[in-house]
Amino acid sequence: MSKLIRRYADSDRMNHWLIALFFVLAGLSGLAFFHPGLFFLSHLFGGGSWARILHPFLGVLMALCFLVLFLRLWKDNVITDADREWRKHMGEMFRGNKEAMPPVGKYNYGQKAVFWLMSGSLLVLFITGFLFWRPFFAPNFGIDLQRVGALLHAVAAVVLVISTIVHVYAAIWVKGTTRAMTRGTVTDSWARRNHPLWHAEAGGEQR
Repeated sequence: MSKLIRRYADSDRMNHWLIALFFVLAGLSGLAFFHPGLFFLSHLFGGGSWARILHPFLGVLMALCFLVLFLRLWKDNVITDADREWRKHMGEMFRGNKEAMPPVGKYNYGQKAVFWLMSGSLLVLFITGFLFWRPFFAPNFGIDLQRVGALLHAVAAVVLVISTIVHVYAAIWVKGTTRAMTRGTVTDSWARRNHPLWHAEAGGEQR
């Protein structure tokens, strides 16, 4: 039987899936107001009024859960010179030639870039959301500031959605990756092949 290495604690995995749940709910409720053609999505939340009420609360819950994840993982996602070297060889990765890629730690440059894109877009969503959150905060801001906030909110939402799609696609594309967030472990061979420096740090410990 292949050795298994612990990649994520149970608490990290549960938090990750909470973020995913709130992302889907906040995303669907937000899309209902993004374009008139998508307003039918509001029926999933009991109609337009309830979708409008629930959307900001769902967004805040998602941001708070992500903050917990951010505080636990940001140090592992600092971009280093090794990551910049890995970036230069990204073409080899897309061609499936992993042997030509420089060794990486727990996360590669692509994963780190997605992490920071998500972090930045969520921060913008969190801040701008308060500018037009009625009836609690919007009256404190002028209409022009609310309009700018709404525009930035929409742009940040698009960035977050695209980043999430890339995140999910990469997890499915690299065989064995989804196991890390469903079971918390990865195989010794997966770690050695995809994250050799982290594999060496983890020591291939059996779990």
